Amino acid sequence: MQRMGMVIGLNPEKVAEYKRLHAAVWPEILALISACNIRNYSIFLREPENLLFGYWEYHGSDFEADMAKMATDKKNQEWWSVCMPCQVPLSTRKEGEWWAMMDEVFHLD
Repeated sequence: MQRMGMVIGLNPEKVAEYKRLHAAVWPEILALISACNIRNYSIFLREPENLLFGYWEYHGSDFEADMAKMATDKKNQEWWSVCMPCQVPLSTRKEGEWWAMMDEVFHLD
């Protein structure tokens, strides 16, 4: 199992919409997340800075393949089309990232 964290900004005018979307995530998206070996997935919001922090645990053996599966799923592309306009990617993210991935520096079980 691999713990993973990521961060992105949230457009201040879209906070209510983003909260509404995530209060009722589409069942197909929830099933896809599980099918891609992601467990214990949470997104946290820090206001008033409007930063989103995402955390999950990856239980698969081929992260790139699972992320490709997620990216090519038609329903997920539709989900992203409503969520991504709410988000403000960090200017410091790596090439190819939307959410900026984070390095784990501490963990305690």
